[in-house]
Amino acid sequence: MLTELLSFRGRYRTLHLTWFAFFLSFVVWFNFAPLATTVKEDLGLEIGQIRTLAICNVALTVPARIIIGMLLDKYGPRITYSLLLMFAAIPCTMFALAQDFNTLVISRLLLSIVGAGFVIGIRMVAEWFPPKEIGLAEGIYGGWGNFGSAASAFTLPSVALALAFLSGGQSNWRLAIALTGIGAAIYGFIYFFSVQDTPTGKVYQRPNRHGGMEVTSKRDFWFLMVMNIPLSGVLALLAWRLSKVGFLNQGQLYIVWACLVGLYLFQAYKCWDVNKELMTSRKRYPAEDRYNFSQVAILELTYIVNFGSELAVVSMLPAFFEGTFGLTKAQAGMIAASYAFMNLMSRPGGGLISDKLGSRRWTMAVLTAGMGIGYLMMGGVNGNWWLPGAIILTMACSFFVQAGEGSTFAIVPLIKRRVTGQVAGNVGAYGNVGAVCYLTLYSLLPEGAIGNQIFFQTLGVAGLIVAFLCAFFLKEPKGSFAEFHEGEDELELATEDVLMPVDGQKRSRI
Repeated sequence: MLTELLSFRGRYRTLHLTWFAFFLSFVVWFNFAPLATTVKEDLGLEIGQIRTLAICNVALTVPARIIIGMLLDKYGPRITYSLLLMFAAIPCTMFALAQDFNTLVISRLLLSIVGAGFVIGIRMVAEWFPPKEIGLAEGIYGGWGNFGSAASAFTLPSVALALAFLSGGQSNWRLAIALTGIGAAIYGFIYFFSVQDTPTGKVYQRPNRHGGMEVTSKRDFWFLMVMNIPLSGVLALLAWRLSKVGFLNQGQLYIVWACLVGLYLFQAYKCWDVNKELMTSRKRYPAEDRYNFSQVAILELTYIVNFGSELAVVSMLPAFFEGTFGLTKAQAGMIAASYAFMNLMSRPGGGLISDKLGSRRWTMAVLTAGMGIGYLMMGGVNGNWWLPGAIILTMACSFFVQAGEGSTFAIVPLIKRRVTGQVAGNVGAYGNVGAVCYLTLYSLLPEGAIGNQIFFQTLGVAGLIVAFLCAFFLKEPKGSFAEFHEGEDELELATEDVLMPVDGQKRSRI
């Protein structure tokens, strides 16, 4: 696969087109952070308002990942991804034209939906690659696409300055942000006409009913109800954060909380509607068609501690290096960027290890434990450390974090094929749950060395707890290293060979 990866034919063409779609969605999602100080000065915003916009940037990503996961399973990744990329132009343009804080807030809330694009490509890549190669393929998709956040940070300030001649010599942040949305929308059209959901001859499996996640046992239904609580709870936490910066008053906060309770009850009803035949004993799944929701729950926890911690650490790492070692903002920013750069190799590396080690469960456990140990060691970093040693430790820790993300999504597509979109949506949403919880904790800790130490130790202990759960409770998915996915037969596999030969010529091995 590694040699064929450089080609742009067959399934590798689909992989490259899809990771670039994810890359653009992250460029759009993270287009505010590198221009935040410029926006603040231009519109006369306060620091509390800037922090509020940062919160809004992740607010709707949690429910969006759930909803998009459902749409994905129903309509397929080609249509879903294309429409999401086209939608990105609307909030980007709205943000670029904003003249007041409220418009900025609304546009960032809408832009947070674009951050849910990740789950779409998980299903697309899974349709084109067999289980034995799924780890590396999903790792490349996630790692190379996730680099879009770093690309935003490095390029958008320069683009804004290059366009200064159109804004009287000042940084043209408005046009720079608008161009990210326009570029994503254009690529949405290209993507729609360049890919298909499955190789010719393969059937795109859909859930029997839509609206909620399908489970295969009564116990799993109640487990699903419990695991849905944090998805609404984290939005309640975000609302509380917004009230603390004055965006919501006390009455509005209570209204939002009441709406979130209603949202949870509506979600529970939709899940009941999908599974009511099972819950009323009118339907019983045969053993070969069942899956354990506990697998999904453990993967949700792994994504809390790896991707959730990555989002949180990226937010505080520049200030950590600046304060701990007395560096300039530029120096601290460049060092912190190494954490994001590791995505290019770490996430594919985690997927490759998962493919080659022979046990996806133990790969997940070992990588998560390594991440936990790394964070505990980072909790001991202080001004007496040798700076290069601290940088090496940070990069080593980031490898385990991002490799763990790759390992998580090497398992997700193997749980139950027809609900892969919803599983990916739920797992991905829990990454944002983790980020919000970690960042909230960090905001409540004292500034300086003590606060940093408690923060990293919390991440480390959480990682070790989840590593224990992976080692003793996560089950190896059926067909983890098979030649073809659940539900495919040899005829479909042979048909797939017609579509995806290395030389691009149609021929069958039958």
